[in-house]
Amino acid sequence: MNYSLGIDAGGTYTDAVLLRDADDTIIQAGKALTSYPDPLEGIKKAIDQLDPVCLKDVKVISVSTTLSTNSILEGTGFPVAMILIGNYDIKKELPTKHFLQTSGGHDHNGIETENLDTESIKEFVQRVKNKVSAFAISSYFSVRNHDHELMTKQIVTELSGLPAVCSFELSQDLGAFERAVTAFLNAQLIPVTERFMKTVESEIKSRGMDAKIFMLKCDGSVIGIQSALKKPIESIFSGPAGSLVGASFLAKKDTCAVIDVGGTSTDISVIHSGVPEMSDSGAVVGGWKTRVKAIRMETSAMGGDSHVWVKGKDINIGPRRVIPLCRAAVLYPDFLEQLRSNPIPSKMLMGINYQPTRFYLRTGYETLESSKEEKEILDSIKNHPTSITEIFNRVKRYPSSKVLDSLIQKRLVQPIGFTLTDALHVLGEYTERNVEAANIGADRLGSLVNMDRHEFSRHIKREFAKNMACDLISFFLEGVEKKEVRKIFDIQSPAKFKVEVPVVLIGGPVASFVEDMQKILDAEIILPVYSKVGNAAGALAAKGIRRFEVLIRPASMAAPDWEFLVFSEHGKTNFFEYQEALDYAVSLGETTVLNYMKEAGLDSNHIKIDVKKEEIIPLGWKTPMETKLVVVGVGNRNIEQDCC
Repeated sequence: MNYSLGIDAGGTYTDAVLLRDADDTIIQAGKALTSYPDPLEGIKKAIDQLDPVCLKDVKVISVSTTLSTNSILEGTGFPVAMILIGNYDIKKELPTKHFLQTSGGHDHNGIETENLDTESIKEFVQRVKNKVSAFAISSYFSVRNHDHELMTKQIVTELSGLPAVCSFELSQDLGAFERAVTAFLNAQLIPVTERFMKTVESEIKSRGMDAKIFMLKCDGSVIGIQSALKKPIESIFSGPAGSLVGASFLAKKDTCAVIDVGGTSTDISVIHSGVPEMSDSGAVVGGWKTRVKAIRMETSAMGGDSHVWVKGKDINIGPRRVIPLCRAAVLYPDFLEQLRSNPIPSKMLMGINYQPTRFYLRTGYETLESSKEEKEILDSIKNHPTSITEIFNRVKRYPSSKVLDSLIQKRLVQPIGFTLTDALHVLGEYTERNVEAANIGADRLGSLVNMDRHEFSRHIKREFAKNMACDLISFFLEGVEKKEVRKIFDIQSPAKFKVEVPVVLIGGPVASFVEDMQKILDAEIILPVYSKVGNAAGALAAKGIRRFEVLIRPASMAAPDWEFLVFSEHGKTNFFEYQEALDYAVSLGETTVLNYMKEAGLDSNHIKIDVKKEEIIPLGWKTPMETKLVVVGVGNRNIEQDCC
């Protein structure tokens, strides 16, 4: 009998599920803490909980991860340089201090408007190559002509040897700045994604498993891991996609809304008749609008391991993830005594980085660039929990909150603190770790706001439930400010929001919130079996999907029947007959889809290809002013082929 294995590495937990292929039934699941920063140990422990006899008969392995998304939300991605080519109107602060704006670019027909300034690009690359881990390149109207981006990529590769991401590789949509941001975010996450995928591949090979490995993509489809390694950007944001497909599969609901609560984030998405709702403009993650073709979702930096901290009389949740006190006490035997004896910071110091429950750990990452003060503070932090008082005693002063933020953002330091997970331990609803540490933390923080440990923890749980409900309703009420929606949940009223579709809860702590959500919303709330491993299930339930877009336009509006331009991710081609251009576009789309399925290791004998055509034909025109083709191929994983 054959089986399939699904793996999901989240910010807090790594899950593994074993599915029996004969009837598509999950028969076993394993869960382990995600190992940080190297996910290998967590993956090993999750798989070790599954039947080794069945594992020998696994033919398909599909993986997903939220590690990339979490890096954006927490601001802990690798440093990246950005090269903008053309007449960009930059109205928003760029996400990096290492950027160059230089001459070049094309017009809407792909005709060069300015020569590319290669000398300024060479000087910039030489100046910043030792300060960054990758380059992002975006040229004006590169979706009409890739030449300047490709020339720049060649310069970057030759002079630095670092990865370079071109914006046209990610999107064929207009919106130069959004494409630039998309290229930046993907370049920033390449090291994280590559490390994760190579870790999975090496672990599977070390177990002697003869299986084909797939990676879940951000649109809810899968790709062969070898193809993903060549182009890891396609697999970024795969975790939230897994939760949507997995929730639908587990709840046996083709139409539903999904709330996925992880350790770092909460994701909201919807599936209709088995098809994920796609974003028209690209995924929005961490406040950045991108051009990544992904499921429509909203991600908030609120999860089971979001930091709970007190300032004055305000109790705050997030936005950063920390190691929960209950987990730290298991990892470090002396931590309980440290927690008990840690002094309460003065009111002047009290803030997100200065709490009686806040500690710091070295992660083992190496930095590319740090200030003298950052290095000094980093040297004072050990490989076990280190308090602010200990840092003070070693450097004879309190570190600035700005320096601590910088060390966290650079992934050099990992904080420990009180979390929702700790609150649930106090309430007895989730007690897998050290309850005593959670109690001490709730006592200490609760005393600052005149609450006992249970009052404090119940408050955290109620606020979290309201935030979950707010995220869901805000997803449906596009255009309404989320903060205005959130106010409604603080009003005592018999009125409720009614949600017409079932709401499926996925994630480790969600079992504790079924009753709360039923009180807050008028909706069918579903907690499926194996809800704790929904993302791993989604990695197995997904199919292979490839979307290919082609645009056909006249070369000149003055002579619309004379020449036609065909634009696609492969570049620009011209024809003198419209029908020839159309036939070429359809053939190119179908060939690209079939080649993709073959390279991804999907079953080329069971691929359904659909071609959608949209035309704009002004009155009196013989041929369209614009034709947009979308070629979509859907294929199944092929377990009969040899492992890639």
